[in-house]
Amino acid sequence: MEKTIIVTNNILTMQKLKSKHKIDFVEGTLLDVLIKVRDYIHKNHKLLTHPLMGSIKPNQTPFKSVAISLKAQDNIDVESLMYIEKSIETAESLIKSKPPRKWPENVLEDFRVIDFDLIYNALNR
Repeated sequence: MEKTIIVTNNILTMQKLKSKHKIDFVEGTLLDVLIKVRDYIHKNHKLLTHPLMGSIKPNQTPFKSVAISLKAQDNIDVESLMYIEKSIETAESLIKSKPPRKWPENVLEDFRVIDFDLIYNALNR
């Protein structure tokens, strides 16, 4: 896959992918990551990975990594915009209905590894 921007709040993803991709590290929640991705899409970047890929729901994990195009396109990518808007709506709904738990550090580390594995495999398929 082409060189990308990875928007993430996962320190493991940042550390392992910063040599090959531009990293936009978000100090915040999974929802903050999705909103930052939407900001990029509004600036004509294109989604390269689905914002909610994987089987872990947004209210179960605190970490999210999303790949977007490094270069902005000439126009807004409507499909990317629809995907990110629906992803934000889904995340907000799930978080509202069942807020995320406070996980111990060993469980957080597992979530970091899962998130990294998802984005790594998506980029290297």
